[in-house]
Amino acid sequence: MLPFTREQFLGVLVTYNDAIWPLQIVTYLSGIIVVALLFRPSRSSNRIIAGVLAAMWVWTGIAYHGLFFAPINTVAYLFAALFLLQGGFLAYAGVQHDRLHFGFQSGPVAWMGAAFLVYATILYPLIGMSTGHAYPEVPMFGVTPCPVTMFTFGMLLLTTQPLPRWLLVIPFVWSLIGGSAAIVLGVTQDWLVLVSGFIAVPLIVLRDGGTAQLRTTA
Repeated sequence: MLPFTREQFLGVLVTYNDAIWPLQIVTYLSGIIVVALLFRPSRSSNRIIAGVLAAMWVWTGIAYHGLFFAPINTVAYLFAALFLLQGGFLAYAGVQHDRLHFGFQSGPVAWMGAAFLVYATILYPLIGMSTGHAYPEVPMFGVTPCPVTMFTFGMLLLTTQPLPRWLLVIPFVWSLIGGSAAIVLGVTQDWLVLVSGFIAVPLIVLRDGGTAQLRTTA
C-alpha cells in the first residue's frame, strides 16, 4: 500500500512540471544531442553523453524526489540519495575517467538499446496522453525517474566496450520500484519500466562477457 493517493501523485507531477518549465524542452534537446553523438562521434562525445546522463539523474534526485515528491512520501529522500549516487557514478566513470564508450553497432543488443531510447523519448509521452494523462500530469523525459531510467538503459545498451557492472545496480533497483508503483497508480507508460531491468541487464552482461572473451582470444 502506497503512503499517498493517485490524485496526490498526479498533483505532484502537475506542480513539478509547471515549476520547472521550460526545462523539459532543454532535456529533450539534450536527448537529441546525445542520440546525434552516437552517429557523429567526436573526441569529447563520450564524456558529453555521460555528463548529460549524470545531470539527468542528479536533477531528478534533487528536484523531483527531494523537493517535490518527498512532501507526500518521505521515502523519496532515500530515492533522491540513490539518484544522486547514480549521477555520481556516471560522472566518475564516464566524465572523469572516460570509461564509457557509446556508439551504434548493428546487432540485437544495439537495436534493443535504440528501442529503449525511442520508448523513453517518443512512445512514453504518447502512451501517457492516450491513456488520459495529458501534460502537465505526465512524467516528462529527462526530469522524472522512469523516463530517465529507460533512457539510461538504452544508452548503456549502446556502449561499445564493457562497462562497470555497478552502473547497472541503481537503474535495476529503480526499475522494480518505479515499475511496481506505476501498476498500482495506473501509469500505463511505466509498466515497461518494471521489466526493463530484466531485459537490459542480462543483455549488457552477456554482451560484455562475449566482448571480453573475444579480446582474450584475439
